[in-house]
Amino acid sequence: MRAVVFEEYGDRSVLHVQDRPAPVPGPGQALVLVEASGVNFMDVYQRTGTYQVPLPAVLGSEGAGTVLSVGDDVQGLSPGDRVAWTAIPGSHAEQALVPADRLVPVPDGISTEQAAAAILQGLTAQYLTHDSFPVRPGDAVLVHAAAGGMGQLLTRLVTHLGGRVVATASTPAKRAVAQANGAVAAVPYSDAADAVRDVTDGAGVDAVYDGVGKDTFDTSLAVLRPRGSLVLFGASSGKVPPFDPLRLMAGSYFLTRPTLAHFIAARHELLDRSETLFRWIADGVLDIPITGRYPLDAVTDAYAALESRESTGKLLLIP
Repeated sequence: MRAVVFEEYGDRSVLHVQDRPAPVPGPGQALVLVEASGVNFMDVYQRTGTYQVPLPAVLGSEGAGTVLSVGDDVQGLSPGDRVAWTAIPGSHAEQALVPADRLVPVPDGISTEQAAAAILQGLTAQYLTHDSFPVRPGDAVLVHAAAGGMGQLLTRLVTHLGGRVVATASTPAKRAVAQANGAVAAVPYSDAADAVRDVTDGAGVDAVYDGVGKDTFDTSLAVLRPRGSLVLFGASSGKVPPFDPLRLMAGSYFLTRPTLAHFIAARHELLDRSETLFRWIADGVLDIPITGRYPLDAVTDAYAALESRESTGKLLLIP
């Protein structure tokens, strides 16, 4: 089978498509025919060494497909079942070995591509809006990079929960996407503070969902109301430099840096959150805009589109 491999940390040039032996499932594992694999900043962090992984490694951490075979001790999973997974390395390949207890069933009415596009970002949006900062009706929330795949899901969910979204995005076309998803204001990054002031009558937002990091962190802190929450869940512009925690005292702010793994560690929680996510998609609460499909051989093009922050919606590799 073919897979996207990197043998050292670095830029996109370290990625190579290689022929590798077909995997064989061992105890507790399932072998899945990968039909679609999500392109995510988590993979960029692994490729560059921000997140350390054993090398050489197969890139990719989310996908969906059809079970080909299972280990002898695996129960409740059969060849032909449609499944999805996230936070499991090795998804940018024609076949993937996945721990059986990390697979979630894809229900009828949800396409395999939708599942692959939704599973990581959708589960992330679910816990961000229900756990990291539980959105309540009337809350004002700033969402950075609101036209990206993650930002679109957050904007729709916050709006669904009765919140008001102030969105940032870099171009007029992207800001139009944010408004179409329910944002009450969509502005360039440089205008975020003014937009928050206008929407909240100067009070500040209840929370900021910030997946950009270094370039937006100072603004994110500055626009919070007293006792507001800054949920820093990514670093697409780079890591936030060390800072004095006394800065939080200015408004008794809450700062959290969550990661999905801690919210789906138990299988029952993974299944519960996945069922909720797929129900939202089926009911039309969430739309999963897939705006780019790339073959394995074009993997560097897919990550160029992601890292340039020029894309909107979700990018997929189709082995």
